[in-house]
Amino acid sequence: MLAVLIGGGVGSAARFFIDSVVTRGVRRGRGGTNAFPWGITVVNLSGSFVLGLLLGADLVWPAIGAGLLGGYTTFSTASLDTVRLLREKRYVAAAGNAFGTLGIAVILATTGLLLGSFWR
Repeated sequence: MLAVLIGGGVGSAARFFIDSVVTRGVRRGRGGTNAFPWGITVVNLSGSFVLGLLLGADLVWPAIGAGLLGGYTTFSTASLDTVRLLREKRYVAAAGNAFGTLGIAVILATTGLLLGSFWR
């Protein structure tokens, strides 16, 4: 239980760091605006791939799966980002965030599972 708690804290800190770095980079490249939640998208997609990879290789322990990667990924933030985009009447971006993130996450998790199964 303590390992899951610590893993969740580390994962949350990693999410904050990755989201901040990616968002800053996107804003810098777009003249200070951020039209799409790229930071959280990168976090959720990479977390889906890594969890699939570890699960495929039978290397998932509660501290890593539920803790580290559970704290790292955040589909609740992705959901709120989609609502924000809808409220801003940016319907294409909202659809891309909602369906694109989930669809690509499933593809990456599957890819990770397949690649991880080679390491068993």
